[in-house]
Amino acid sequence: MASMYRRPRGGGNPLPPSYRNKALLIIAAIAVYTAFLYHSGGAGQYLGADSAAPDPNLSASALNGMAAMANANRKLQVSTWNVAAINNNPFEYWITYDENPAYETIMTNIEAFLENPGAQDVPVSQVFTEEMFAELEKRMDGVGWDNVRSYWDNDFKNRKIVEGFMKDPLLGSKRLASMPDRITNTINVVGSDFPVCRPTVINMYDGDLSTLQIWWSAWERFMFDTPLTIQSKDGTFTEPPYKMLQPIKKAKYPDITEEEEKVSLPLQTMCGAIFDAILVHMMNTVSTPDVWQALKKTMVENLNRQKVPHTLDILENVYGTSDIIALQEVSGSLIEQARNRPLGQKFWIVAPGSMDAV
Repeated sequence: MASMYRRPRGGGNPLPPSYRNKALLIIAAIAVYTAFLYHSGGAGQYLGADSAAPDPNLSASALNGMAAMANANRKLQVSTWNVAAINNNPFEYWITYDENPAYETIMTNIEAFLENPGAQDVPVSQVFTEEMFAELEKRMDGVGWDNVRSYWDNDFKNRKIVEGFMKDPLLGSKRLASMPDRITNTINVVGSDFPVCRPTVINMYDGDLSTLQIWWSAWERFMFDTPLTIQSKDGTFTEPPYKMLQPIKKAKYPDITEEEEKVSLPLQTMCGAIFDAILVHMMNTVSTPDVWQALKKTMVENLNRQKVPHTLDILENVYGTSDIIALQEVSGSLIEQARNRPLGQKFWIVAPGSMDAV
């Protein structure tokens, strides 16, 4: 989350009493509520330890700006935008891509595969194979996790890939596939301008996914053998992606059972692997690797890798006349770049004290 507040161009007369009283009432209410949240542990994670006290210079400048607006009889202009920085899936939304007819064909085929799979709705074990699970089981046993073979043998391997897995609402509410995807999909690492991506269809991964075996070798190596250096609020740390996974708590996701909660780390890892395997299988079924992978690379380059500069261009050229711009799901990179561009001269850019909390 981030907010941009237009810097005032100059001074001005004090606010008329009606505006001033309303402003003071709003500010007082916000201050009381924020203080309550901060001291109860809520707002503190967003404001940071050193940012609770208001900046008197900022308050004076804001008051001058409001006075100038009141004198000009101008209304406050506010814009809001969910940037969805966490989402780097080039196939998430249907876009206009007239230059390449293959795009519409692929998207139509994906829709048909998911909506009416028919004979293509095969058991999970035909996609994420017994051999793959055995290798994953060995890996998870090796890092000291509880064994989840019973979940594989008695449930997951027999599910149909579409109706039994991809469309299972309970799997979604338990976050068994979405949680590991959220954490390992795209990882920003220290010393690189580009993030490291999990081998999957739904991010900027540019490796070969032409066969399930090629995918599986890359996926296993990424999760267990690739140490990544991450910057956090407490400093830097280096560890492979599997160590970044977090337990899924029943207190937050009540649909998960107590038994599943105890083994949520290996269980979500298995479900994440099945999820990615199905995606690779689906893409190689609805298209050919040379077509869909080339298309994906073009889309990633234009839509994802250039997402931050394109977003900032839109903010500057389309929404730059706003007084306040509220942005949601913003990356730290966007905030840093915005401060170094004309937006940073035109707006105060305010971000949470801890980006990890957003």
